[in-house]
Amino acid sequence: MQAYVTLVRRELGCYLLSLNGYVIIASVLLLLGLGFVDMLVKLNGEPADAPLTEWFFRSVYFWLILLMTTPVITMRSFAQEKASGTYETLMTAPVSDLQVVLAKFTGTLVFYWLTWLPLLGCMVILRYYTGESVLLEPRQAASTYLGLTLVGSLYMAMGCFASGLPRSQLLAAIVSFVLGLTLFIIGLRSLVATPANDWTDRFFAYLSLIEHVEEFSRGVVDTRYLVFYGSLTFFFLFLTLKVVESRRWK
Repeated sequence: MQAYVTLVRRELGCYLLSLNGYVIIASVLLLLGLGFVDMLVKLNGEPADAPLTEWFFRSVYFWLILLMTTPVITMRSFAQEKASGTYETLMTAPVSDLQVVLAKFTGTLVFYWLTWLPLLGCMVILRYYTGESVLLEPRQAASTYLGLTLVGSLYMAMGCFASGLPRSQLLAAIVSFVLGLTLFIIGLRSLVATPANDWTDRFFAYLSLIEHVEEFSRGVVDTRYLVFYGSLTFFFLFLTLKVVESRRWK
């Protein structure tokens, strides 16, 4: 356990003690600010018929943050270790491959989660000045961050898997971006009108990230989505572990 905690701290230190980490944070803050301003403009033009969390996740800025920043966060996980020559040193340390994979995943997920904290501040400020408690209820805020964590877990797992394949961080980011974009595009099929009770409609609705996030932002926690994200996250972490273990076969 101590080795795992040490590896997580090492991973977080690579983000919080380097310029790259703060560039990522600044980029997320910029997109969050643009999304917040866009939401204020819309609220000035029409009354709010939904919680603030749902308004924000309807915007393009949320998906830009998710699709563009997650590959950048995870690209260095294993690829940088390989490029700098520290990968073999890490792999021969008295830690298991599973501990290394879980520590890399946990470190990236914690950093991802930290980048989303300013969103809560924006919502609290707007609720304070408007005096409308319905705009942000504790249950909706909790379910929203649960949704962010679940989606982030899946994208961090995909990113760690992509980072374990090549030695180039850029190539790792591209592979991660393609995987994330593919999953997002598959979910868009649910937006196309289909006959009622069509099995394809239910199938693609189950895969739709947009519908998932909207449900979480309304304060609805569906156990089907918990299974969906949990199983896919486990699957990509399993693939990452096998990629790490493959060095023994070479």
